[in-house]
Amino acid sequence: MKLAIGFITYREHTAKYLPYFLPSLFKALAGERDYKIFCWDNSEDNRSNVEFISTNFPEIKIMKSGENIGFAAAFNRMIDEAQKLDTEYFLVINPDTILEPEAVKKLIEVMDKDKSLGSASPKILKWDFLENKKTNIIDTCGIGLKTGLRFFDFGQGQIDKGQCDGANIIGPDGAAGIYRISALTSPLTPLLARRGELKGRSGQYFDELMFMYKEDCDLAYRLYLAGFKAKLAPEAIIYHDRTVARAKKGFLAFFRGRGAKSEQVKKWSFLNQHIIFLKYWRLQGFFSKIVIILRILAMFIFALLFEQYLLGQYGKLKLIKEKIDKF
Repeated sequence: MKLAIGFITYREHTAKYLPYFLPSLFKALAGERDYKIFCWDNSEDNRSNVEFISTNFPEIKIMKSGENIGFAAAFNRMIDEAQKLDTEYFLVINPDTILEPEAVKKLIEVMDKDKSLGSASPKILKWDFLENKKTNIIDTCGIGLKTGLRFFDFGQGQIDKGQCDGANIIGPDGAAGIYRISALTSPLTPLLARRGELKGRSGQYFDELMFMYKEDCDLAYRLYLAGFKAKLAPEAIIYHDRTVARAKKGFLAFFRGRGAKSEQVKKWSFLNQHIIFLKYWRLQGFFSKIVIILRILAMFIFALLFEQYLLGQYGKLKLIKEKIDKF
């Protein structure tokens, strides 16, 4: 099979998007003949997503476990299903997006032309869902990396003038990205079948210690370390109604961004960034390690002064420390 597509639904948070997302997805797949769509429903007691999909798009395979297992675990299970179909590519996409008709085709073309690519990112622009309005403001053109394991979204918040079309990305943002299955399953990509709790499953592509947030950065970095390239496909346009963005530049922008995030999101982000620090510490050069130490110190002081509820994440980090794969 050429392509598998996976998305996650969760209660009313995603149900409102499906009447927009799914028609745009099928329109973007109009020229494709060899694909399968998976949906993992993370809703515990809400059937609105399942009922809408079953009624209107019965060809979508719905999977669920009856509990919210998080972003990483849900996509890992869908990728495992795609592997059984001998699929070449897997498209990760959020349901709070709408696709331009050529988006999927352009992503596949980019991957087909360069076999060294482990992944590719669409150009993702902001979608004003409340006004149902597409904008020319960049949501992300893919994930970049700076010294000290600082991940960022290329162009986020900028007006799109093509300035990021040649961006040197290391992978796609979790909102939307296409992956080569053979790269995800390659022995060169660590974190496959290394944990006892996998119970016969083929591996953890996204790290399941990261329930949500930054798992896209982690996977992008592992593929990068394994030697797989990533590329932006600027002609593949997707619009995203993002509720949570990575940290913005500037003191005031940082605090405004923090205020818009829930406590739970900030806890996940705080914990997962520390997991990344521990996981890749030994691979960093001297200057990068200095930057990491300063970042850890700054995060601790900030939590101590402004967001004390984050301090509890150090206890969680201690509990899972032995499960963290250190490279």
